[in-house]
Amino acid sequence: MTGERTRTERADATRNRRAVLCATEQLLAEGGGDHVSLDRVAALAGVGKGTVFRRFGSRAGLLQALLEERSRELREAVTNGPPPLGPGAPTRERLLTFLDELGAIAEGNATLLSAHERACAEDKYGDPSYQFWHRHLSALFAGERPDLDADFLAHALLAVFDGDLIRRLTPADDPRRFTRSLQQMALALLDRG
Repeated sequence: MTGERTRTERADATRNRRAVLCATEQLLAEGGGDHVSLDRVAALAGVGKGTVFRRFGSRAGLLQALLEERSRELREAVTNGPPPLGPGAPTRERLLTFLDELGAIAEGNATLLSAHERACAEDKYGDPSYQFWHRHLSALFAGERPDLDADFLAHALLAVFDGDLIRRLTPADDPRRFTRSLQQMALALLDRG
């Protein structure tokens, strides 16, 4: 009986998590980051505000969880997937492929990025996704150009992942402009010297 009860609670928690993240997505689409509050998310998801608060802690935690959800597959591919995203590809090819994938996530989630930036402004560099991307980019830069400050270059490249900038550089007639420009910037950094 206890095992069955635990499974039911886990299933409920999973269902609630999905409902809360879907509600957050809907509110972002309807009114941007300012439209997302724990009260609104809870009401739309059909759960209590306490459920949202206990699971995510704050509005920032909620947005962080949604952003991590959107990039989960990419993190897995970088860590354990086949080349060129995963280990084994030449560094330059791996960098360009990674930026293509990360850029696509950013282009498709610019409103979420903007809301996340505002909510997490005080601890941007402590964000687990940011730390993961930074470590990966640092390693790629160091592998290709050990003479450069890979730590700084990774921060510099990630700094352009600004939701407002991405929206500005992603016109309907050229939806991959941001990513293409990001890749050109990375190549220019690698080729200087």
